Amino acid sequence: MMEQAISSVDRATSELRQMIFSGELAPGSDHLETELAERLGMSRTPVREAALTLRAQGLVELRPRRGLRIAPVSAQDMRDIYDILTELESLAAARAAEARYSRADLATLASTINDMDTALANDDLRAWAQADDRFHRELVRLGRNARLSMIVSVMRDQVRRARSTTLFMRPKPVQSNDDHRAVYQAIAAGDAKTAHDIHHTHRRQARDMLVALLEKHQLHGL
Repeated sequence: MMEQAISSVDRATSELRQMIFSGELAPGSDHLETELAERLGMSRTPVREAALTLRAQGLVELRPRRGLRIAPVSAQDMRDIYDILTELESLAAARAAEARYSRADLATLASTINDMDTALANDDLRAWAQADDRFHRELVRLGRNARLSMIVSVMRDQVRRARSTTLFMRPKPVQSNDDHRAVYQAIAAGDAKTAHDIHHTHRRQARDMLVALLEKHQLHGL
């Protein structure tokens, strides 16, 4: 019985997260536990437990007797989050270069870049975003710092949500692919400074573009 309850909570958390990231549960929208439980085909208890987890992840706000509200996408939040991600991921890039990985060790990182190229060639921005996310995850993993990875993973969810909102408003991310390839090449060459500096500039530019889109379209007020 306990295993079943835990499974229901995990499923509720996973499905609600997916609904938030896909935009099915829009930023700023309000939902009662009973409504969400009905949509998920389960009781209110696992939905309530899932809501607590999502609140801790910064994805929802809980309001007494009014259910939960999908947290809006804030331009200022994105500035703050990207400032931290920029420093931490750039450090991971430098540490990865210092580790002197072999080309075989970097095969997964290389494959994400190939996947991004293929996605752009097919004008498939969703596939590109998924490959881009895998690149950043692998980059952080290669940095071999568990605490850094933990902090980045908490913030990455908010970035994914903001990016999904603006994905089809941005220019085609050709430069982003070029930046990733340059970071990969610097890591493969063991050039920590170049890997750090290229990734730092890349993340700063990504921050500025994302924030500008949120402000231009007033998406932060959703």
